[in-house]
Amino acid sequence: MPDEILFSVEDQIATITLNRPQKLNAVTPDMAGAIVAHVERCSRDDGVRCVIVTGAGERSFCAGSDIGELDRYDTAWNFRNRPDYCDAIRRLLKPAIAAVNGYAFGGGLETAMSCDIRIASATAQFAAPEIKLGWIGGGGMATFLAHSIGPSNAALMIMTGDAIPAERALAWGLVTEVVPQADLLTRARAIATTIASRAPIAAETAKLNLRAAFTMPLEQAIEYERDLQTICFATADAAEGRAAFKEKRAPTFRRR
Repeated sequence: MPDEILFSVEDQIATITLNRPQKLNAVTPDMAGAIVAHVERCSRDDGVRCVIVTGAGERSFCAGSDIGELDRYDTAWNFRNRPDYCDAIRRLLKPAIAAVNGYAFGGGLETAMSCDIRIASATAQFAAPEIKLGWIGGGGMATFLAHSIGPSNAALMIMTGDAIPAERALAWGLVTEVVPQADLLTRARAIATTIASRAPIAAETAKLNLRAAFTMPLEQAIEYERDLQTICFATADAAEGRAAFKEKRAPTFRRR
């Protein structure tokens, strides 16, 4: 059996690929554990500056949790306390890009929304279908959709469970770009390469700052932003950036 989660690092960019295309990359408990482990490794590894999350094949990014595997949880409480791959991705310290190559349904949609940037293929579709099976999402579905596409559009997706195409997701602000399927990973890597070339501490604090912008009151968020700016300004990389500007050359950032 091939590895159901693939992991690679090249040029400071880690790629996590859900590799179960015959099951639409639906996530089993074992796969969830592997995702958590790889994400935690990326957070610890100074050699990783950006992470891409994608799915194998052309049909599906991730169809969410494998419904057939959910009966492995003997109680609803154990289901509630399972290791959650979306939680892990949200805790990732490095910037993350979702390259959505097909269906992003249920936990797959939550996986994409747990990343910082979302790029979709023209054939991608997005859905919160849990209501069709008698429950709702539990990995940040309502919160992320309401922030991304507004309360009414979020309600439409969550209360009907019906899918929307990539172009509507773009118009609603759920994704940043829609590109041809053949260009998806190339475009995701181009963005990741740009991010990886920036000062790593600044990129990580930018991620923290954006999260604070959604969760803190205005004045508190601005104060937090100023504190993060001060932390960045005190780094050797910031000094390198100022020196490079004066010397009219490209800076070399080393995460220090």
